Amino acid sequence: MTDLSQSHKVINFGAGPAKLPHEVLKKVQEELLAYGNTQISILELSHRSNDFKKVIDDAQATLRDILNIPDNYKTLFMQGGGTGLFAAIPMNIMNGTADYLITGSWSAKAAKEAAKYGKVNMVLPKVTKYTEIPDPSTWNLDANASYVYYCANETVHGIEFDYIPETNGIPLVADMSSNILTKPFDVSKFAVIFAGAQKNIGPAGVTLVIVRNDMLGRAMDICPTILNFTIMANDNSLHNTPPVFQIYMVGLVFEWIKKNGGVEGMQNFARKKSSKIYDVIDGSKGFYMCPIKPDARSKMNIPLRIRNGDEELEKEFLSGATARGMLQLKGHRSVGGIRASLYNAVTEEEAEILANYMKWFYNKHCKKTEK
Repeated sequence: MTDLSQSHKVINFGAGPAKLPHEVLKKVQEELLAYGNTQISILELSHRSNDFKKVIDDAQATLRDILNIPDNYKTLFMQGGGTGLFAAIPMNIMNGTADYLITGSWSAKAAKEAAKYGKVNMVLPKVTKYTEIPDPSTWNLDANASYVYYCANETVHGIEFDYIPETNGIPLVADMSSNILTKPFDVSKFAVIFAGAQKNIGPAGVTLVIVRNDMLGRAMDICPTILNFTIMANDNSLHNTPPVFQIYMVGLVFEWIKKNGGVEGMQNFARKKSSKIYDVIDGSKGFYMCPIKPDARSKMNIPLRIRNGDEELEKEFLSGATARGMLQLKGHRSVGGIRASLYNAVTEEEAEILANYMKWFYNKHCKKTEK
């Protein structure tokens, strides 16, 4: 088996599945053939064994520690990804109507799915392009809504809330798939939080759900067992065979975050990394352009265009980046351009390498015309 430290050095800026901490991958590699004292691979381990019970219990305990999760919340490891949770949320807690804040493609998809199970109130006016988070004074909230739903970070468009929305007592639900564990926040302000693992938590195949106890016991009769929060909470996410390997890896990532300063440390790194890229964009005299208004810019996913969408230049940029070992920088197919994802596992040095390449590319194409 090839040692990971001997692999060709590349930088994965993909939006998800995304880069995992090298330290975690090394540990997985070392343990893959024989986990602990079991003499078998974690891939072969029974989910009913005491060894796996310790894996899942330890992962939950570490998460509670780094996020300061109150005792009146359950932490679940579910399946179906974010898309599965788009249906699970209304089927578990919707009673009539729900408010949806649409700030990008993922919250729009969530609202479309929820409309199958009740009435969805669009809090914001429909727009043709997502570039901002409208001021809360303009929001059309329904005082009788079952819950208010929002996406804390829109991966495709690069829009991130830098605050927790005020709902005036209505239960708050958040999709934090692409920015959970990147900064501290008050869990007690939420009724439900969910996050697909494949951004900041671990490999694809497991979805984290943090649900307040008073949200349990409300599921619709049509809610499938696999998506029922109450059943999964009562059985500690072991009602059926869970994604054993993914939960094992998620636990290791939680430990890595704790070891590296917790969510406070991750927030500090995120600010430094994103500033490196935004500073180049803002200092490029319009050569690079981020379409998102500054107060809604994501620290996780940075979309940009070159010379207002010059596709030939963007192809050249991407080709040059790939040749230099910087991978998966192409923008989402629905918006085009370039997108750099700076999740927790991306280092400051790697962000600096991208920033330096952006400066070099700018100089190559602009210095001649400026003379």
